[in-house]
Amino acid sequence: MKQITLGTTGITVPQNAFGALPIQRVDFETAKTILLRAYEGGMRFFDTARAYSDSEEKLGYALSDLRENIYIATKTAAKTPEDFKAHLETSLKFLKTDYIDIYQFHMADTCWRPGDGSGMYECMLEAKKQGKIRHIGVTAHKLDVAKECIESGLYETLQFPLSYLSSEKDLELVRMCREHNMGFIAMKALAGGLISNSKAAFSYMAQFDHVLPIWGIQRMAELEEWLSYMENPPVMDEKLRQFIEDEKTELIGDFCRGCGYCLPCPAGIPINNCARMSLMVRRAPSAAWLNETWQENMKKIENCLECGQCSSRCPYELDTPNLLKKNYEDYKNILAGKTVIS
Repeated sequence: MKQITLGTTGITVPQNAFGALPIQRVDFETAKTILLRAYEGGMRFFDTARAYSDSEEKLGYALSDLRENIYIATKTAAKTPEDFKAHLETSLKFLKTDYIDIYQFHMADTCWRPGDGSGMYECMLEAKKQGKIRHIGVTAHKLDVAKECIESGLYETLQFPLSYLSSEKDLELVRMCREHNMGFIAMKALAGGLISNSKAAFSYMAQFDHVLPIWGIQRMAELEEWLSYMENPPVMDEKLRQFIEDEKTELIGDFCRGCGYCLPCPAGIPINNCARMSLMVRRAPSAAWLNETWQENMKKIENCLECGQCSSRCPYELDTPNLLKKNYEDYKNILAGKTVIS
């Protein structure tokens, strides 16, 4: 298994890390079993966030006795110094630790800087001085914000969506991070559930020697699949390369990545799933997408206010209202049996 060093942090771990957002959906004992198995299987980097309900608490519950053997990255979505300090103390408490390896500004919509009047970057510096955090990172979905953060030289890691469906503009960020000796943490490496071939996803990431993918895991079967690659990592060959090219051809153009930047919707539409429902019911087939709850969620599209907020917030500049309508029409045809899911 290839080892990845995250830029100037010096953190070196296997290129196979644990994304802990999904474990908020399972109970504490299940989460503990999964997390301990991840450690036993060789994973050493665990990424979570204050915003992921009880994810931090479950990490602390499962792994506090192994703290010195692992790296923990978490995030704050605070917009004020007061909230920053409160978030940090809560994270430390729930993670059962006195330090966080990488503390990240979560879903940043600006590049916080010293002296910008917000006091936010100064909070990071103070926390680092106090020994509560060791490295300063940032997560983003917007290209311009990510580029500014890289060029600022103020952050040691960038967390950004990356998969084999990423655009050339996204890949430019990967190159920029290499040039600036900045660690790149790849979120949404399965494109929010659109990618189902783990070998293709893994082999794609393995082409980069400074990128650390964090796989969102909530089931033991998922975990075992990723752990199997510790000893036998998939290698990009002609078959996988062709598969990826076919996938990119199928998904080229406007499709929702599910980042959620468009939310909240004033009409209550869960846009990040409704705007890609056609793809989800085909590429990640599950009766759950067709149940009464999701039928009700999709029906909310009828109440779209055409306010344009979702489009203005979308980092991929999608025509979201139109995308919602197209997905809703297709969804209704599927429910009526007019469209067969192959």
